[in-house]
Amino acid sequence: MDPGAWHLMDPGAWHLMDRAYPAGAWHLVNRQQNRELRPHTDAGIVRSIVVTGAFTRETKTRDIMPRLSPAIACLLTVLVGQLFGSQAVSAEPTASGQFLDFKYDQVERKYLLHLPQDLPENAPLVFVLHGYHGDARDYMGELGMNRVADANGFAVCYPQGTRDFEGTPHWNARLTISKADDIGFLATLAADLQKRHKLDPAKTFTCGISNGGFMSYTLVAEKPGVFKAAASVIDTMSGYTWQHRETIRPVPILQISGLDDKIVPYDGSMSAGGGWGGAPHRDAVIDFWAKLDQTKTEDVVQISDKTTVHYFKDGVDGKEVWHYKIKGFGHGVPRKQETGIDTVEEIWKFFSKF
Repeated sequence: MDPGAWHLMDPGAWHLMDRAYPAGAWHLVNRQQNRELRPHTDAGIVRSIVVTGAFTRETKTRDIMPRLSPAIACLLTVLVGQLFGSQAVSAEPTASGQFLDFKYDQVERKYLLHLPQDLPENAPLVFVLHGYHGDARDYMGELGMNRVADANGFAVCYPQGTRDFEGTPHWNARLTISKADDIGFLATLAADLQKRHKLDPAKTFTCGISNGGFMSYTLVAEKPGVFKAAASVIDTMSGYTWQHRETIRPVPILQISGLDDKIVPYDGSMSAGGGWGGAPHRDAVIDFWAKLDQTKTEDVVQISDKTTVHYFKDGVDGKEVWHYKIKGFGHGVPRKQETGIDTVEEIWKFFSKF
């Protein structure tokens, strides 16, 4: 039986958490009326297979809501058992937010906003951009950035990307798979939130996972007056943004890279199809930013057996570039128990310097 041939036509919708797996991992995708089980080949965060509240992949997989119908659950139980074996872990509840509407360029866009209690005026604002196939509600519930915001006093915006030509939620980091003006949307939304909630325009930052990281690079490349620093996780610069790097101004950059990433390869061999590839080896990308920011020193610190971080410091106007290299790690969000770093804690530690 070829599991890729199964098409799940249950009319009920389900909501899956985004998680990253290597190319070839099986996942569910929501294609409007069809619910499909197929191998993953796209760049970005992958949907994980879940059955009736128990997860059949890795322990970093989380929750599904609502439950699948009994018929679909039964079918998936058989398929997942054949694909991954019988190991399962308990599910954890997923926090979800209420989408807010924002009209840009005659299109109704959506976003989530987290404002900690008693947030003072001129607090920082952090944008968190989801990956390809992503849903902002999952990122709000799973990443832990709200926890960090509550402890440190900053606002968090989780925008939702529109669908590309194939119907997949995405960010258009000067790609060829879409005509969405995400640069204009995100910059305009940032200005609106700054004004509406009295947030600090000088401390507005962007971070993202996979496709969201591509987008973060593009935002600071083209809107450095709005987004003052970027943190990018398991990604690189899009082909267009790299090719037009001569126009980029100095900006602080944090990069987290899995050295065994097969979806956004560290060596720069990602296909140029769709506009994704084109940037070189990740070390060359970081070298570009370190030189652009006119950094003068480099400190190398081993965080764990897997993770080493390179701190490029003493740049123009205090700018820095941080690069985390994780051995034996692929296309996923690093967790402290496996890599020695809490991704969102590291991102805020970086942003808080600027």
